[in-house]
Amino acid sequence: MTGRPLRVGLVGYGLAGSVFHAPLIAATEGLALDTVVTSKAERQRQARDEHPGVRVASSAEELWGRADELDLVVIASPNKTHVPLATAALKAGLPVVVDKPVAGTAAEARGLAALAEERGLLLSVFQNRRWDSDFLTLRGLLERGELGTVQRFESRFERWRPRPKGGWRESGAPEEFGGLLYDLGSHVVDQALVLFGPVTRVYAEADVRRAGAEADDDTFLALTHASGVRSHLYVSATTAQLGPRFRVLGSEAGFVTYGLDPQEAALREGRRPGPGWGAEPESAWGRIGAGESPVTGGGAPVPSLPGDYPAYYAAVARALRDGTPPPVTAREAADALDVLEAARRSARDGVAVAL
Repeated sequence: MTGRPLRVGLVGYGLAGSVFHAPLIAATEGLALDTVVTSKAERQRQARDEHPGVRVASSAEELWGRADELDLVVIASPNKTHVPLATAALKAGLPVVVDKPVAGTAAEARGLAALAEERGLLLSVFQNRRWDSDFLTLRGLLERGELGTVQRFESRFERWRPRPKGGWRESGAPEEFGGLLYDLGSHVVDQALVLFGPVTRVYAEADVRRAGAEADDDTFLALTHASGVRSHLYVSATTAQLGPRFRVLGSEAGFVTYGLDPQEAALREGRRPGPGWGAEPESAWGRIGAGESPVTGGGAPVPSLPGDYPAYYAAVARALRDGTPPPVTAREAADALDVLEAARRSARDGVAVAL
């Protein structure tokens, strides 16, 4: 691999592949987008238009047949294909990045991790929300102890989409792992675990509220962490009035911030990483304080750190070249899946689940 860009094969060119992975791979020094796999002719044309010189393939099997021409495979296809495709890539001798959720169950995720370890190959999960502006800002506040001892963490990933869009992400078929618990829940649970550590108890409510919807579209999780922090996590497509993205309450102060990180919107608009990437305007900064409401101007503004999705693939490139740890491991993702599986049982049975 020395002296040349690492060649990347990307499986899937829907939302995840075309909006997130391909642009971030192309923007990463030391990586080169070599091949895009999609069976749809219009997406093949789109890939060629957006990434001149890229090769296209109609099936992942074409990649396994020329594994010696690649240095990394990225799986950005529908959820139900993640485990079989990642397994095939690892067996072909290829390092792998898998979009979240890496699998439908924690056992499957740990099985993939064991296979990668047995083969001596990198396996990482794309949890890009660890590099959101608000998350990086909050993490800095916690590391500096500016909130005191955190007691409660509220995290919301809410939208107002009163009509279902359809597609596999909203499918009720069990094999698709559709619904917001696995989609947006993968993000908010991962963030809670990174910030506050292992979970000992899970309670959840999962509802299907929209006419014609098949999978959960309004879900709440209450997590008790071994550290004593309680996390309340909300993921919803039916929220007519959006709440704060984060509200974090500590023994000395609280931190509140509204709105989503700007990077996804920028990528959807066709913008690419460069100077000023991930920066939030001052109007979007969160506020820190005690005894006052940020809605009425209470507290002090906290300058937002820039969001940095490109850091994920930069870390992957370093791991492949230098042997440094991957930015997110499959075993970390399995820990989050333990929580998601417990949440599904809790919502189904109406009970809290101990881990």
